[in-house]
Amino acid sequence: MTVLVVGLSHRSAPVSLLERAAIDPATRGTLLEEMVGAGCCPLSEPVLEASVVSTCNRIELYADVEKFHAGVSELTAALARHSGVGVDELTPHLYVHYDDRAVHHLFSVACGLDSMVVGEGQILGQLKNALAAAQERRTAGRVLNELFQQALRVGKRAHSETGIDRAGQSLVTFGLEQLAAGAPVDAWVAGKRVLLIGAGSMSALSAATLARAGATELVIVNRTVDRAERLATVLAESFGPEAGGALNARAVPINAISVAAELALADIVVSCTGATGVVLTADAVTKALGERQALGRGTGPDARPIALLDLAMPRDIDAGVRELPGARLVDIESLAEVAGGADGPVADDVDAVRGIVADEVAVFGASQRAAHITPTVVALRSMARDVVAAEMSRLEGRLPGLDERERTEITRTVRRVVDKLLHAPTVRVKELAQEPGGADYAVALRELFDLDPQAVAAVSNPEQERSS
Repeated sequence: MTVLVVGLSHRSAPVSLLERAAIDPATRGTLLEEMVGAGCCPLSEPVLEASVVSTCNRIELYADVEKFHAGVSELTAALARHSGVGVDELTPHLYVHYDDRAVHHLFSVACGLDSMVVGEGQILGQLKNALAAAQERRTAGRVLNELFQQALRVGKRAHSETGIDRAGQSLVTFGLEQLAAGAPVDAWVAGKRVLLIGAGSMSALSAATLARAGATELVIVNRTVDRAERLATVLAESFGPEAGGALNARAVPINAISVAAELALADIVVSCTGATGVVLTADAVTKALGERQALGRGTGPDARPIALLDLAMPRDIDAGVRELPGARLVDIESLAEVAGGADGPVADDVDAVRGIVADEVAVFGASQRAAHITPTVVALRSMARDVVAAEMSRLEGRLPGLDERERTEITRTVRRVVDKLLHAPTVRVKELAQEPGGADYAVALRELFDLDPQAVAAVSNPEQERSS
């Protein structure tokens, strides 16, 4: 196992750089294929497997590589090409992890320890999507399949066995808390009208959170109106009058007229689309504020400023909206600033999760090292069988008078002798292989018995193909 991760996150890079380096779904597919040499511009050094994790606050490339330094160089160059950010600008903000440290990093990410809001659980869905994309493009083989699947199990274990969920909130809840400015979120949201721009997974999570908090009207605008209508139907079934709730959810097509009309009436705006440019400009919000004045919603004791939550990366809402009176904007950048200065979560829960991660990394490393030596052991036993067969053939040529019973008994005896001679060293080498540096024992075994590298590869390749 030679897992390499090259990435940048809210911990290593400014949000403005993360925004520019974001990898959209279409680009991710091309990048995956290029990383394993299936695209039009394959990497010069072999990358056996690859996966891309791209969220609102991290972009990470995972790969099973043959050479560390060449792998780092090539993955960095690939990220620069597909993100549009130059290598010189990217490099100071990149982090690199290799083998057990790469596994430790991914497991920590899966548990929410590396999230902007510690303990948030949405990252599990994002890792699942990253694995699914790599499987679809056939760039995830045995190593990355097992690594990501184990990471998902570790994340679930952390949330079920510890109180890490209490240590932090989801990004949506955290953003709403900042907009509420100290007021209880449920009290602040209750009775409000919400405009939701986008209908993806983050938008659905935002909508459900707002509905549970007491929002009474939710309007969804999305490029594909069918998707917005499906989300509105699900919300109505879960939180509408027929479900004993008070939510009125509906969908409208996304266009300048509909967005402007709904923006003037909204109390809360949540935007999270996959757009590469700004969806809501400062001019559009300025016009909406003027409409609110005309409607009497922007003045008087009952005045309600527009509260805007931008959860997209790159950003959906023009940062200039922050300067507009009557509007309050919270986006990924401001959330990062607040999270960086907030009180830490419950130390005991975080320590418990760190312990789980450390244990699981050790178990995963041992299993991978053991799996790495298995093809060598199989090839050794196969060579031993061939030696027995050759010697029995030679014996039959020298003693042609052997009957079938004698031939069978001699064959069994020779095989038992060979098996007993190989048993202790093969069992012991599997045990030793589970320790750090255990891969060296596979090399020693191949050298001691002069095993054919192609014979070992012939055992390894079918295993990888079955895992793909």
